Amino acid sequence: MSSKIQNDIRELVEEQVISNEVATNIENYYKSKKSDTPNRLFTVFAVLGSTLVGLGIILILAHNWDNFSRSIKTIFAFTPLIIGQLIVGYSILKRKSTTWKEASGVFLFFAVGASMALVSQIYNIPGDFSSYMLTWILLCAPLIYLLKSNALAILHIVFATNYACAFGYFDGNQTPWLYVLLLGIWVPYYLQLLKHKKTSNITSIFNWLLPLSIVIVLGAFVNRSGEFGFLMYVILFGLLYNIGRLPFFYNQKLRRNGYLVLGSLGTIYMLLFASFEFLWQDIFRGDIVFNSQEFYASTILFLITLGVLIYSCSKKWIQNFNLFQYVFIIFTIIFFIGASGSIMPTVLINLITLILGVITIKIGADKFHFGILNYGLLIITALIICRFFDTNMSFVIRGLLFVCVGVGFFLTNYMMLKKQKKTKIEK
Repeated sequence: MSSKIQNDIRELVEEQVISNEVATNIENYYKSKKSDTPNRLFTVFAVLGSTLVGLGIILILAHNWDNFSRSIKTIFAFTPLIIGQLIVGYSILKRKSTTWKEASGVFLFFAVGASMALVSQIYNIPGDFSSYMLTWILLCAPLIYLLKSNALAILHIVFATNYACAFGYFDGNQTPWLYVLLLGIWVPYYLQLLKHKKTSNITSIFNWLLPLSIVIVLGAFVNRSGEFGFLMYVILFGLLYNIGRLPFFYNQKLRRNGYLVLGSLGTIYMLLFASFEFLWQDIFRGDIVFNSQEFYASTILFLITLGVLIYSCSKKWIQNFNLFQYVFIIFTIIFFIGASGSIMPTVLINLITLILGVITIKIGADKFHFGILNYGLLIITALIICRFFDTNMSFVIRGLLFVCVGVGFFLTNYMMLKKQKKTKIEK
């Protein structure tokens, strides 16, 4: 128990707010709570230690590998796997601590990968990197639920992303449909964390890892119809933003809400990119292919996002109009308008981006939140900078615009700070 809590309890007893008996009960509660809580730092070092031990063994064997016979090499290939299984079995049967389970699980995870690689090398088994990664991930997936290991859950989604990128971007540019299966294996564990530990740090990490993984991998699902790839990303960021606006995530601290942050930043990035006329000319250089997996993927993403938005409206979770939540609908309409010309969609996208910046500034001012306020100012600034590259304005006008933006930053923050101080004085 921290000294601050002890001092507060002592002060409450001296002021006769609580009795000595109540104070003792409070102290005992905090002591029992602390004893039941695993040492997080020790767990982290245990996981890192097991990882380094596994890598160290691999390096030692690799240095002397050519001097061993095939039978000795095979024994060495399976030795880490057997040791890892024994340690994991011991951790489960003896009901060891979380630290034991995390460390043994990570060791076995890398032991499986090392054994597979060594056996393939010894017996010259052909195969590509993505197949190797997929087999490795599927073999170790049950360990997540068997050990209830957060470290293995993190490794699962990181390696699943790695597999999807290798399969979709490098090994023949194929669509990594099995990535959806890998996510399906992992999602139940994540849902359990959301249900029982929604404010814990590990859940916050997963709130970032899952949307970030999907953003990275989505491009691998774009094959023939690249024009729909742009639309897919805009709709995806709209989906992430709408998920982040659900009360379950929105009522938490912003740093725990990766869906909202990535959805907002991604939406602005795509709009700024779409604000250039050359993009629309490039996208619709050929005919739109509706009979493609990109079109079907865009349709499915659109329906899912629309479903989340309608559900939020039916539950009356949306109290005020927020343009960010509807951008995916507006952009989809503009996208098909762009097939007939590039000027109209360019103007509309610039207008929407400007409105989003103004709305963000207003939200920041209403909430007295300097971060949101300056984010809105940055949106407008970024839009102005983008227009410098496709307009023939003189350097004098450009310089004056930068001066105006700088003054706007200063005055807006100063006025809100002054208003915030005035509000505190009145309270």
